[in-house]
Amino acid sequence: MKLYGSYTSPFVRHCRVALEETGEQYQFVETDYTQSAEGSPAKRVPFMYIGSLQLHDSAAIIKYVREHTGGDFLSDLETFDLFCLVNTALDTCINLFLLDRDGVKVPDVPYLGRQQARIDEILNTLDQRDWSLPNLPWNDATIRLACFLDWARFRNRLDLTQYPNLVSLLNAAYQHDAFARTAPPAT
Repeated sequence: MKLYGSYTSPFVRHCRVALEETGEQYQFVETDYTQSAEGSPAKRVPFMYIGSLQLHDSAAIIKYVREHTGGDFLSDLETFDLFCLVNTALDTCINLFLLDRDGVKVPDVPYLGRQQARIDEILNTLDQRDWSLPNLPWNDATIRLACFLDWARFRNRLDLTQYPNLVSLLNAAYQHDAFARTAPPAT
């Protein structure tokens, strides 16, 4: 099994957490934008080869890893919905980050302002939950959320102090060895 990705991608990190939690043996191949454009029709990381099978998205990779080792992947509707909601915010936040790096600023484009409002509303909604230990369910929806929050903190994309319950979730996530071991490298 070969996982292609970057150490900073929250999507790749989630795959690495699942692989570490399940004990699956894999080779990690650090991949940049050019290589990901050549290696996957999605033109992004992560992607994975399992023999001749190629998986193109983190959700497919995590589903394979969980089910291959006898586990479940998003087995109930509420957990699946949370995963989808977090993915919406994460995808949007990454797109705004990449546009910002290319010089496009959110205040300059009304559509991007609506995208930022989408992120803010999702985070406000999620912050209404009690994410502290021992209430924190540890599943692929909360792992995805923790990966998003830690990436946003790493990239200075969000002021997490506005979301104390989400900060509790992130702190609780670091109690899980696989999550702590896969943290983005210090810059």
